[in-house]
Amino acid sequence: MHEQSTAAKEKEISSQNDEATPILHTYDNNQEKWYTTASQLVFPFMIAGFGMIVAGLLLERAKELKVFREITAIYILVPALLDLKGNLEMTLASRLSTQANIGNMDEKSKFKSLFIGNIVLIQLQAIVIGFLAAIVSILISWLSQDHFNIRYALVLCSSSVLTAAVASTGLGLIMIIVVVLSHQCKINPDNIATPVAAALGDITTLVILAGVSSFLFGIINNYPWLPIMIVLFFLTLIPIWIMISAQNEYVQDVLIHGWSPIIIAMFISSMSGLILDFAVQTLHGIIVFQPVMNGVCGSLVTVQTSRLSTALHQQGKPGEFQNDEQYNASTHCPNPYKLFCSRNGASCTVRLLLFMSIPGHLTCLFIIWQLAANHIQFSILFIFLYLIAALIQVAILLYIAQWIVPFVWRQHGDPDNICIPYLTSSGDLLGTALLTCVFLLLA
Repeated sequence: MHEQSTAAKEKEISSQNDEATPILHTYDNNQEKWYTTASQLVFPFMIAGFGMIVAGLLLERAKELKVFREITAIYILVPALLDLKGNLEMTLASRLSTQANIGNMDEKSKFKSLFIGNIVLIQLQAIVIGFLAAIVSILISWLSQDHFNIRYALVLCSSSVLTAAVASTGLGLIMIIVVVLSHQCKINPDNIATPVAAALGDITTLVILAGVSSFLFGIINNYPWLPIMIVLFFLTLIPIWIMISAQNEYVQDVLIHGWSPIIIAMFISSMSGLILDFAVQTLHGIIVFQPVMNGVCGSLVTVQTSRLSTALHQQGKPGEFQNDEQYNASTHCPNPYKLFCSRNGASCTVRLLLFMSIPGHLTCLFIIWQLAANHIQFSILFIFLYLIAALIQVAILLYIAQWIVPFVWRQHGDPDNICIPYLTSSGDLLGTALLTCVFLLLA
């Protein structure tokens, strides 16, 4: 009798836990164990970390270039442009990972349509958002400094559009290769595609931006028409890419509904750029850590977002849940304690991603210390405050991801296209603000 009573109590407690966190159990079906996720994620995550370190060091060197010294508005553009590339490549990686996991990449005809549609779509998005990001940066700089230089504006606008267009093509091709190869090797693309996108996106974008802007700044006085022609050329491609995308079944929905997330994300990232512009001029050495702080968070949060989206796509079309309990749970924010401390598979993955940020950041800090020890001071207090800020950033974004993905799904939206831009741009703003606070506390 005592054993039956104990078993009944345990069953009742388990039932209560399931009712309290049904939204977490939405993602337990067909989900690999946490150690499988860790083994697949650790290598691309470390590659992403090294890429962010290189991006930070490049940004530190780039600020010595004449164009970065003369056109300070470029610091407002940098986070917006990096976030743009991250959003485009990460949403592309998330879309392709979902398509691979539901079997649409196994047929050559479907794969060809997926390939063409997605390459054309990110070209279109890159041109439009690159142009808007430059305009926003120019306006913010104009309002804050009460000074406008038409030549500087032309350099900034043409550099942004050309960088976004060129980088999107190269990175888009790499993302398709990564997803196809990982799928063929029986590795979950959700675990590796978005970290690789994060690793390559920042480096590629910064190198192209530094080179293009330096070149155009050097010739602007003799050839002022060249930046104008660059912008006009890419703007004339917009209607062509729209027509091609509109005829592709795999990107039609993104073409219609995928603009507001990346445009809003661009404005959020521009606010991050305003903070960075202030920090670069007042806080020595902060610029090296900005890509690392935001990149590590972005890599981890987008992995979780991509996994959640894939799990929902395996249930059916947007808006469909397996039962009413899951539907009702999607209308509420998850319980933070259940999200981070529960024993189910989804919580184990959340904890894994959260605590992976610690060795990831420590490794990045050690490498930065070795490569930039001459002009950046490290201390135990700095490392402690930096890690606290990083954990706060990642925990907040993981919590938001666990809520926003089912919320968007309930609204009949595709989380692959909507959630990542909001999360990465919010992570950039939060990370840049927290990093600035750390440096101000130590100043």
